[in-house]
Amino acid sequence: MKFQPQFGSERTTMQLAPMIDIVFLLLIFFIVLWNYARFETELDISVPAASAAEEPDRNIGEIVVNIDKEGTFIVEGKTRSEAQLLKMLLDISEAYPDQAVILRADQNTAHKHTIRVLNLCSQAKIWNISFATQPPEAAAAGAPPA
Repeated sequence: MKFQPQFGSERTTMQLAPMIDIVFLLLIFFIVLWNYARFETELDISVPAASAAEEPDRNIGEIVVNIDKEGTFIVEGKTRSEAQLLKMLLDISEAYPDQAVILRADQNTAHKHTIRVLNLCSQAKIWNISFATQPPEAAAAGAPPA
């Protein structure tokens, strides 16, 4: 006795086109997100050169505070006042006590603006602070700052 297949004789196949579309969309999403996090710095700020400058391993969630020539604070692409920056630093240090902060001060900015940010970090009890510099040969070649 020969039995007839109940659901037909066609075998179902896996559709590759939708899967490839989703993989490419995820790839584009992560590349854009990676570039945004990587270039979180202001391009018009020229950090000073230092002989011991090196490219550090970036940590997830570190805050980059840019200080331009006029002493304006720029974080995540937005200009912040001193009070806004203090509130942001207080909120972050409350949630993450060991939060890292990178100061990218322009080489032509007044020293007092850098001290203002250091004072705000001290008020927020942030101790993990580093300064962005670039290697001397990169500064001489006109390479973009680190």
